[in-house]
Amino acid sequence: MGKFVQMGAGKVGRSFVAQLFSAAGYEVVFSEVSPVVLAALNERREYTVEVKDRVPATLHVRNVRGVDGRDTEAVARELADCDCAATSVGPDYLRFTYPPIARGLILREAAGGGPLDVILAENLRDAAHIVREGVRELLPEGFPIEARLGLVETSIGKMVPIMSPEEEARDPLLVFAEAYSTLICDAKGFLGGVPAVAGLDAKQDIRAYVDRKSFIHNLGHALCAYFAHLEAPELVTTWQAVEHPRVGPATWAGMWESARALIAAYPGEFDEANQGAHIEDLLSRFSNRALGDTIYRVGRDVQRKLGPEDRVIGALRFDEAHGVEAPVTTLCAAAGMLFRATDESGALFEKDRVFAESIYPRGVERVLTEVCGLEPREPLFARIAGAHGALVEARAAGGSALDAL
Repeated sequence: MGKFVQMGAGKVGRSFVAQLFSAAGYEVVFSEVSPVVLAALNERREYTVEVKDRVPATLHVRNVRGVDGRDTEAVARELADCDCAATSVGPDYLRFTYPPIARGLILREAAGGGPLDVILAENLRDAAHIVREGVRELLPEGFPIEARLGLVETSIGKMVPIMSPEEEARDPLLVFAEAYSTLICDAKGFLGGVPAVAGLDAKQDIRAYVDRKSFIHNLGHALCAYFAHLEAPELVTTWQAVEHPRVGPATWAGMWESARALIAAYPGEFDEANQGAHIEDLLSRFSNRALGDTIYRVGRDVQRKLGPEDRVIGALRFDEAHGVEAPVTTLCAAAGMLFRATDESGALFEKDRVFAESIYPRGVERVLTEVCGLEPREPLFARIAGAHGALVEARAAGGSALDAL
């Protein structure tokens, strides 16, 4: 069928993107920096995905191998003659893919090969622009990058839970995931045409679906986690949160705030019926007991999740831009500052420990400016500060954390 290069052999790369291309008959070559994962890929040439869902399944992903991601020339040689590629490394590490992509383009050009399409499985707004400019800096002046590099933005909706250290030690390639396997991608990003791979859902307006993922799916996780931690800190899993009589409805209400803004922004893509169905499907997936997804996982890394463009503050700005009042999402931003959920060993996520000990104690105003990127003159600044004060007062009085709604 062809060769597919997957840059990043993490859980999403293995359980989702590479699995789809392997199932379609492609040889899958992983570019990976972990020596343990790399050795296992090359020794076994296959791995297992355990589907944790209402109908469990075991998927065997075959015809795979690995190449050391630190060896730019080796990765470039794989990219030089592949049919398609993808990244799934996380926004903070995308820059490490630029040198092999640039070198691979030069090799393809020299060999008379066609354009290289790279699927950006990163859930990053403006990912194509960011990567194109990063790669452009490493190419010879005048290189026809627009004609030679197709960059395909995506909306990654697959949920992959945390695995225990014991499970990971038992098999470094094993990965758990939900059954959902639709990869929404930008039809306009491909230069060589959309590959004939089951599960690829090519859209003409990818921005709409990237925003929907961030402002409904990702926001839904934040609502679920931050409200559950305040309302019922003894809860551990997302299914418990969704089934909670106060947390579940509050999560639903916050997701609908974004849905109304998305309908206003993208009337050609979204309406009340399809967004209602999307929210109900997400809440059903959040309540998947077999997946065992945790409040800790979906809520951790508060500094990132309360960042200026991320799921909470980004959603609030989006709502504001489209005339949608968002009291539930505003309360979510305040609740996120009080999130202190821990892992199975009772430890905070390291970045959350820093937030709790060194940033939050300096005051809510510092959080709003330094973490959330808000200016004191913005109405949103005052609304979140007010919601935070209401939450703190409610807790001190022994009342419900959601009474402020």
